[in-house]
Amino acid sequence: MNQIINTLKLPKHIAITMDGNGRWAKEKGKNRLFGHNNGVKAVRDTIEGAVEYGIKYITLFAFSTENWNRPKKEVNALMTLLVSSIHKETKTLLDNDIKLQTIGNISKLPNRCQKELSECIDITKENKSMTLILALSYSGKWEIINAVKNIINSNITKEEISEEIFKQYLTTKNVPDPELLIRTSGEHRISNFMLWQIAYSELYFTDKMWPDFRREDLKKAIINYQNRERRFGKTNKE
Repeated sequence: MNQIINTLKLPKHIAITMDGNGRWAKEKGKNRLFGHNNGVKAVRDTIEGAVEYGIKYITLFAFSTENWNRPKKEVNALMTLLVSSIHKETKTLLDNDIKLQTIGNISKLPNRCQKELSECIDITKENKSMTLILALSYSGKWEIINAVKNIINSNITKEEISEEIFKQYLTTKNVPDPELLIRTSGEHRISNFMLWQIAYSELYFTDKMWPDFRREDLKKAIINYQNRERRFGKTNKE
């Protein structure tokens, strides 16, 4: 039976760990970059589907701080792919009224990546339908430590620190926490992604590798989320 998304119970924000590009390519006898290239197709279809379904924010875990430890050849290829993808997909963002934002230690990225990102962010800044957030050179631990450093530099006293104050020093300060976190490829891990923000997120794991993920898979995840009871630490009778 073809299930229908309940538009009254949509998550505002979905975070996605795009996992499995390398294994997908290996299964096909190809190198890892072949998997990353095909992963871009999954990104395009997924974000277009998200707009179609009425999702307001999508955060994609595109490159972690740990990914810098991968072989230099692969890292360089990923940075080149990032530049070319942003250049090619700017029209997709404009056509779908999508605003681009980033989180992470962007200053670590090559200058050409920073330039392409900055230009795309500026071009799409007035778009309203959805915000696409790319987590680049990002990790949850990095973000929390960075927030603590900035709080110290702001001379805020320990008595003044609260959850609300702390949130204002995170890279996602103007974005609602994700209600749903999706991870592809069959792995059941958080992998240092949005550690503060996913405190009450629903987790959805699929065996499908990221290059094979499409809007129909996003739809399944949303419907699965809508069939859950979110308690936030309470019982279902409270």
